[in-house]
Amino acid sequence: MGESTVTPLEGRDQAAPQPVTAEEPGRPLARLRTPRRPRLWFEVLLIAVSYWTYSLIRNAVPEQRSAALRNADWIWRSEHGLGIAFEEYTNHAVNSVTWLVVGMNYYYATLHFIVTLGVLVWLYRSHPGRYAATRLVLFATTAVALVGYYLYPLAPPRLMRGGDFVDTVAVHQTWGSMASGDLKHMSNQYAAMPSMHIGWSVWCGLTIFALARLPWVRVLGLLYPVATLVVIVATANHFWLDAVGGLLCLAFGFTVARLWYGSLPYALPRRVPARRAGGASLLPTKG
Repeated sequence: MGESTVTPLEGRDQAAPQPVTAEEPGRPLARLRTPRRPRLWFEVLLIAVSYWTYSLIRNAVPEQRSAALRNADWIWRSEHGLGIAFEEYTNHAVNSVTWLVVGMNYYYATLHFIVTLGVLVWLYRSHPGRYAATRLVLFATTAVALVGYYLYPLAPPRLMRGGDFVDTVAVHQTWGSMASGDLKHMSNQYAAMPSMHIGWSVWCGLTIFALARLPWVRVLGLLYPVATLVVIVATANHFWLDAVGGLLCLAFGFTVARLWYGSLPYALPRRVPARRAGGASLLPTKG
């Protein structure tokens, strides 16, 4: 008789879980920005304007032909010293197989854009909570690459002095490079370092591997940057070391996103956090 009673309503109130806010303690880094639901019109406009700006700045960088050729000679000597100067052999071996080299020319010209845009669309639709942070990695990577083009002009192997490289696009008359044929006057031919074909393809590969659910899709994600590396070398558009420059730019991009969002993009919740009436965000399960 002396026991106290609890009404059903009171029991539910006591058992109700408290929402977890974005300001929960224990996070390794303070978050400067909480992911928000992306807006389609804004993203389309942002990507279009950003790529236009990137192309404008990249092609406006002084070509500095003499410096670019000197730097190419230095890269080539350095690779010989390191024992990794395989570009010329790879270029000639692939050029001897017409169907293969033509396919690589079209790969170089198209997949760089198609796959990157495809991954952005997939992120927007399936991982909206991670989209903004992952997109920031790509944008920061590209932005720092522009600094590289300005500070370190570099001729691609096919334009080297004294080299025996084959310009596969010119020889096989395929549309495979903005820096060959009639299109060469529309693009800075001496912006080979860093390689954004590698920076963007590794971004795509890591994103697919980290977030895709089907094992074979994840494997394709890892193979894509490997294939891209072979293509850029076989078509004499880049040295191996240009790929290292692309990876360094990508590392910078990931660092910017981690500092901005307090986490690596792939560790963020899949869905955009809901918001309470008071304005604090509720973090859903990562999924």
